[in-house]
Amino acid sequence: MKKWILPILILLLLTACNASTQNNEQGQASEDYQGNIGDQDQNEGTHLDDENSEEDMSTSENTNKDEDAESTTGNKENQEEPQYILNLANSSFEPIGDANPDVVLLTIDDAPDRYALEMATTLKELNVKAIFFVNGHFLQTKEEQALLKEIYEMGFPIGNHTMNHKNLNQQTEEEQYAAIVGLSDLIEEIIGQRPKFFRAPFGENTDYSNDLVAKEGMVRMNWTYGYDWEKEYTSAKALADIMVNTNLLKSGANLLMHDREWTNEALREIVKGLQEKGYEMVDPDLIEVPSGT
Repeated sequence: MKKWILPILILLLLTACNASTQNNEQGQASEDYQGNIGDQDQNEGTHLDDENSEEDMSTSENTNKDEDAESTTGNKENQEEPQYILNLANSSFEPIGDANPDVVLLTIDDAPDRYALEMATTLKELNVKAIFFVNGHFLQTKEEQALLKEIYEMGFPIGNHTMNHKNLNQQTEEEQYAAIVGLSDLIEEIIGQRPKFFRAPFGENTDYSNDLVAKEGMVRMNWTYGYDWEKEYTSAKALADIMVNTNLLKSGANLLMHDREWTNEALREIVKGLQEKGYEMVDPDLIEVPSGT
């Protein structure tokens, strides 16, 4: 019996050592696996952080772009401060602050009939502005509306001269409303902007039309002088002479002209003659209009 005891003990000892070795290897493998998972989690976490960082940067860039866009839009919306105010008593313009007092305003009524686009082209070539006061009965076709839009896109303000050019004093309040607001609606439909200036046919306003024009946020104006409807001034030469040399020409004058053949022919000479006398053509965009318009 004693001979077998020693071999059995040796066998048991070897078995125990093998089991311990396997357990240690399994334990190490488990630790390595857990370590790999931890490293993977850490890497994934780093990757997620990178993605979040990129998203944050992208968001920040987009925010900056939005802010820049808003700033640009704001700059576009910011109009120049008004430099001239209309004196309703005499329809002339007075400078605000240190604005140049030696100015005159050019206006073209009864547009766009036949010559308005040519007149706008001449004025643009001379780099001066004018208000085109339009009538609704000249805006009844797509061609006429396209003509008005073209004049507006050339940089000329569009004024309201009523839908039908009838004397407001001879109309009911309902008719006056339709003549004034109806035309403003039509103008807005064509050019995308409501008119800021109003001139009554024949210069005849009513208490109702005055209130309505104010509510519509328009500047109501008549004129200082004009001659192109008088028979003796229906030639370009005679008209150019009187428009520049009349004793009614003063600083701030509000000049009335019409969409007429002889006025169209005289326009360039009129502008140059006024400039030679030291007058600047006032930009209508610099005229003070009611707040909110």
